[in-house]
Amino acid sequence: MHRTAAGSPLSRPDPGLPAAPELADRFAQARDAPPQPTGGDVAVRTAACGYWERRGLATEPDRVLLAPGPAPLLLALLAAVGGDLVVPSPATAWYAAQARVLGRRVHPVATPPECGGLPDPVALLETLRRAREGGAQPRLLVVSVADDPTGTVAPPELLHEVCEAAAAASVLVACDETYRDALHDPHTVLLSPAESFPRQTVVLTDLAGALLPPSWPAAVARFPHGEPAGALLGPVRDLLDAQRAVPAAPVAQAAALALAEPAALRERTAAAVRLHAAVAAAAHRAVTRLGALCLPPQAGHQLYPDFGPLRPALAEHGVTGPDALAERLPGAVAGPWFGDDPAALRVRITTSVLYGGTPAEREAALHAAEPLRVPQVAEALAALGTAFRELTAA
Repeated sequence: MHRTAAGSPLSRPDPGLPAAPELADRFAQARDAPPQPTGGDVAVRTAACGYWERRGLATEPDRVLLAPGPAPLLLALLAAVGGDLVVPSPATAWYAAQARVLGRRVHPVATPPECGGLPDPVALLETLRRAREGGAQPRLLVVSVADDPTGTVAPPELLHEVCEAAAAASVLVACDETYRDALHDPHTVLLSPAESFPRQTVVLTDLAGALLPPSWPAAVARFPHGEPAGALLGPVRDLLDAQRAVPAAPVAQAAALALAEPAALRERTAAAVRLHAAVAAAAHRAVTRLGALCLPPQAGHQLYPDFGPLRPALAEHGVTGPDALAERLPGAVAGPWFGDDPAALRVRITTSVLYGGTPAEREAALHAAEPLRVPQVAEALAALGTAFRELTAA
């Protein structure tokens, strides 16, 4: 079960990288701009169309909605769909939270590490069968193709099987593509279910994940033409309107610029991905060198190690569960916050907390030719390695 609690470790988000100068200028220029309409104005929705078309997903402005973050979009989508939510386990915690706001059930599906944020299709069908036999109504599956918390990417063939299983069970798919632009290797194949199963898929992208600073909440949703998923656009817009879920005008105008991807912002995004890849790979080496299990990170700035093989050594230091483990490691959050087994010694490590403690330090790490040689990054990685060694020393 996903935990919810005031003051949880998930309520202390990573500050992210500083805003690009171009975005900061656009934000400042728009301080007196008129309020945005529900769903965003034509300019930002058109920019979103261009963003998706450059990634092979043809889109029209009237099929796009803008909201102040992905949570209001998922909340409205789930309310419009009716029924319950199906999520991978583990999965980022804000998915399940929206279902609980509505009093809906959450049905977790076991997700092996190699699945990149997608549930096993056989386990998915079995979960749906059992839920319906118990009187539940699972109707929406959330997946993540570039996954948080694991930092891995879904295999295309598995994505096809999962979406095929969902379609056969009359379950719609909401695909979280927040980290699709943070692939560490540009040759990694990433497939959106909107390409193969367009009529059943709504795409959600949190712009404050890769294109905007985390403190500027904005997210876009892409709806297909036709039923069943396309018919949800009007109800979702109405529900956003009922929530007054409209981004601040300066954030919306900055989002339009970010989605247009001018050359300077493309270069900055590429630099951010290089930084994420270098530091996450170094953290991965530090974790696995001591015997923890962890797939190499492929996207974003997180990894999800399993310290199960080190359980006896950890127990000697008083660490018998994931919460105690997370307390001893920088940037770590215990697996149960993501719906994982509370007995498993798994944590998510957010590697971007290693970039520095001030905006200036983080900006320096962003522009460094060799990020691992930047003093504050090298010191943070050394501290992480020391923490691992101290926890596992006999």
